[in-house]
Order: sequence, then structure tokens, then C-alpha cells
Amino acid sequence: MDEFIFRTEELTNKQVIEWGVLSKYEEGIVDKLKAASPVLLVGSRGVGKTFLFKMAEIQMQQEFEEKRILPVMLTFRKASLLKTGNEYQFQYWMLGRICSELLRTIKKIGKFSSLAQGLFTLTGKRNEQSSKIDEIVQKFEESWRSPGVAIDAQDIPTLDDFLDTVEDLCEELDIARIVLFIDEAAHVFYPEQQRQFFTLFRDLRSPYIKCNAAVYPGVTVYGDTFEPVHDALKITLTRNVNDENYVTMMKEMVMRQVKDSSLATRLSKNGSNFTLLAYAASGNPRYLLKSVELANKMDSNSINEVFREYYRGDLWSEHTKLAERYPGYQKFIDWGRDFIETNVIPEIKSKNDSFLQKNRGKGTTLYFWIHKNAPQEVKESLRILEYSGLVYEEASGIRATRSEVGTRYMVNIGCLVAMEAKPASTGLDIMNNADIRRMNEYGANHPLYKTIQGAILDAEIDSLKIQLDKSIDILDLTEWQKKKMHEIQIHTIGALISASEERLKQARQIADVRARNIKNAGIAAVCEYLLG
Repeated sequence: MDEFIFRTEELTNKQVIEWGVLSKYEEGIVDKLKAASPVLLVGSRGVGKTFLFKMAEIQMQQEFEEKRILPVMLTFRKASLLKTGNEYQFQYWMLGRICSELLRTIKKIGKFSSLAQGLFTLTGKRNEQSSKIDEIVQKFEESWRSPGVAIDAQDIPTLDDFLDTVEDLCEELDIARIVLFIDEAAHVFYPEQQRQFFTLFRDLRSPYIKCNAAVYPGVTVYGDTFEPVHDALKITLTRNVNDENYVTMMKEMVMRQVKDSSLATRLSKNGSNFTLLAYAASGNPRYLLKSVELANKMDSNSINEVFREYYRGDLWSEHTKLAERYPGYQKFIDWGRDFIETNVIPEIKSKNDSFLQKNRGKGTTLYFWIHKNAPQEVKESLRILEYSGLVYEEASGIRATRSEVGTRYMVNIGCLVAMEAKPASTGLDIMNNADIRRMNEYGANHPLYKTIQGAILDAEIDSLKIQLDKSIDILDLTEWQKKKMHEIQIHTIGALISASEERLKQARQIADVRARNIKNAGIAAVCEYLLG
């Protein structure tokens, strides 16, 4: 049975190139990531933001000798572990991470030996023996162990010093421009970190450096000093399920990872079943890979089981678990699920059932509409649903009945089809007859809003310590990876974060490469869990 890799962080550059399937739409995004203007790449979990970042980085590495544009890839996923109590901790940590990764990248291209004064600014050190900035960054990332302990960050350069150093390095090393790819840049549940990040994003701009950042839809707080329209090119990564090449592209993504020839045969033999799974994924490669792995036989019974377990159960369960990690959002998370799962989707299903019985032209729907003056509490709940990939903003400024203006959303197609008695039999009928003009409407004062109005959002409730004591079994790791960690008594999230690669190699069949892969996969899963 094939075991798919769901996260780009677990892929080598060679695998990224071999498995990469880019439509013209995605090629256009990669070209914009390589261009001079800053880019915000917006998309829900698993939609492929990191993959496009890696594709752009690899292409720029291949073109470096000719174009002299240096890509620097870094992630801010460990931001959730910062617990020093210093109000500027996130700013210090961000600049430290950027300095560290920039220096690491320069070493890789063989230019380290020619660095002069710039070396000391990027490392915060007075000699060649140690990197002070790396030490400071590590202290920040381990501050969850001893919350509130002060960390001396005086060796982190100021923003002006950093920009001056970048200019000097570019001139000295004949680099035209440095491009920062910042993944996991600004997370939904840390508004203050988001505001600080976008201030830095705006200020890290000169002829010698630009930023690209991957963020989540709907829930990102940009702050007062950053204007997405003016300070960056904002690109929302969505794959239109109505594109004529959509199913073909999604199938190619899967086939690039398939090693089992029998699975490849089943995918080809059961083409309509795969097509339904492709639509159900709603443009999200991670959802598709997981559902194909679950429906290994690709027959109707397996397809129906995927809808019952994954789309009716797992996805909703993951959304609800956000409330366990971030109790300050519980009312919004619970109301959003109830609104979509017990009201919107059943109403859409009823409308679709009625149409399919008449069997006349196009007339099924995947969409609902929310009035622009709906309560802010409703909008907050929908934004978290967008983050979870359970709804997708399709278009704003849409006129509905009586010319009222609002936003049109698409529900997750898999969750909609999961309501069918036999999804494998009726799912494609819904898709083939869908009409974007038909949508359920929820006005400015709909009665369903009453139970969420007045709810208070408290994003500052800290549940990190509780999460660190939980079992690694709740993480999105392979069973083999979990088994190996349990073999060496790594049972909790906190123990996993603390474990060194040398510790991991104590497990049987684990050497250098596998230890690094497990460590990377574990940290990625831990941080994704902690950040929702």
C-alpha cells in the first residue's frame, strides 16, 4: 500500500521537482514570487503554499549564476513557543531568524569566506568561533521551558543595521537582490504577532531585499501600518474545481507519488471514483492525497467509507479540536461548525435533492451567501472555517435577492457530498449540474446569528503547557514515525520538541537521514498542531 507524503517539509528538492505538477495558474504564481514586488500568498492548510515557495526557490537557485538573485527560505512556525514575556521578543526573534538563514544560504553558495564586516552583523559575534545570534534565537525558541525568563537580545541588529548590511553584502558578493520566502509567517491565533510581522514585512523593503510570505485566509490581522493592497501583491491560492483541466492536474499530482503499480491501475480503472475524490478535495492536494490513501481499493465501498470517515468525521473533528488548543475561540469555533454542518449544508442538500428529482438542466449548488452587514461574530466564525478548509470565500461584493450585497462562499465539497446516502452514486450528479448563480442566502439579521452575537473573543488564553503534555499520537505523523518515537520513550509533544537527532538514532533502523527526516516531520507536525 502506498504511503503518501502530505507535507512539503518532508520532501527533498529532488522530490519537489519530480513530483511538482504546475498548471499555468500556478506557474504564474511562481513567476510572481520570483519577481521584484513583495507577495502575500494566501491559502488554507494543505493547499500548497509551501510547495510553490519551494518550486520558486529551486528555480532561483538554478538561475543564480545568470540572474544573481538569492532565495532564502525560512519558517516562522516556532513562533508559538516564544514565552519570554518581553513585548519585543517576536521582533528580536524574527530578525535573528532572518540573519541566521541568510548567513546559512550564503555559506551554501560558497561565498562565506569573502564576507567581511557583514559577517559580524549577521552573526552578532566578535570572532569566527561562534554565532551569538543563533544562540539567542535558540533561547527564544526554548523559552517555553521557563516562561518569563529574560533573554539578552542586544546582539540582534536593528532593522537599519540589517538593511545596511544587506546592501553591503549584495555589492560585495555581486548579488542583485535577496528574496526572503517566509513560510508559516503569521498565524491565525496570534494577532499581536501578526501585527508585528506585517510591520517588519513592510519595512524589509529596499532595492536589495524583498519578502514573500505565506499566510492563512480570512483570519490574518495586518495591523494599522500595513495595507495589503499597497504594500504587497496579494495572491489567493485556490484551484477552481470548474476549470476544464482541474481533475487531470489533481490526478497527475497523485500519480507522481504512486509507487504501487496496482494502485495506479485501480486509479485508472475507477476513473469516476477518482474524479469524485478530486472534486471533494475542493482544490486541496493534502485532502486528495489523504482520501486516496484511505480509499486504496478505489471501489464504490471504499469511496463511500472515505466520505463517512474523513469528510463527515475527521475534518469536522479537527476543526472542533481548535477549541481545545485555543479555548478563547471556542464559541466561534463551535457556532461555525453548527451553522455550516447542521444548517447550511442540509439546506443546500435539500435544494439539490429537489432539483435532481426534476432532472432539468443545471441547478444544483455548492454555495451560500452572507450579507455584508452580518454581525462581526459571524464573520469571525466563518474566517476560522476558512482556515480549516471547510468553507472558501468565492467572491465578495455579490448581489443577491433585492440587490443586497454580500460575500459568496463555497462549502467544502467533500463535506457536502458526505451527507448523501451513497456518495459514490450521487456525488458526480451534484457536481456536473452545479450552477454558481444558485446559492442559499443569509441576510444581515438572520435568526441563526442570535446565538453567537455578543460572544467575546479572547485570543490571549495560553494553553501551551497543556498541549505539551499531550501524546504524540494526536499529531499528524505516520504510524511508523510514531512507533519509532515510542520505542525510545518519546511519548509527549514536549518530549518530541526536546529530543535531539542523536536521541532519535537510538531507535532501531534510524540513522542520520531518517533521524533528520523524523525530527523535521515531528517539529512540523507539533508546530502545526500548536498553531491550529
